[in-house]
Amino acid sequence: MGMSLSEGSGDDDFEENHEINVTPFIDVILVLLIIFMVAAPLSTVDLPINLPTSTVAPQKKPDKPTYVSIKPDLAVAIGEDMVKRVDLISRLDSMENGNKDRPIFLRVDRAVPYGEFFDVMERLRAGGYTKTKLVALEGVAAAGAAPVPGATPPAAPQQP
Repeated sequence: MGMSLSEGSGDDDFEENHEINVTPFIDVILVLLIIFMVAAPLSTVDLPINLPTSTVAPQKKPDKPTYVSIKPDLAVAIGEDMVKRVDLISRLDSMENGNKDRPIFLRVDRAVPYGEFFDVMERLRAGGYTKTKLVALEGVAAAGAAPVPGATPPAAPQQP
């Protein structure tokens, strides 16, 4: 592979080979690919929330979504960081230069009463965050179930 034999030279020295051996390079790339494939799902939000299911077609998820979660014990979190409800808007304002046009994905456990859910929605609206999207698990449409005409379905990004 890296040598050539000339019959007429009578010389025992091998000719230099200037080709790069790419086999170790490919091995390293494949190992890195496997590491990133395993590590990527681990970098998502990991709060245990029992979400309802939705039969709406999933929409494209943004690169860096902002999740606001309401746990069954009515605690509120931004991503995985627990916050008090009174500090919710100030913490959101301090993130990403206070961009109020970015969508806020609201994850609410099934056990949370409607009034508590609505209280957080009102706080977000009063703080200027009007692009609130509800998160649900993807479900299968029930037989005979038809969508409500004229209704705008909430966003349903896939649960990580």
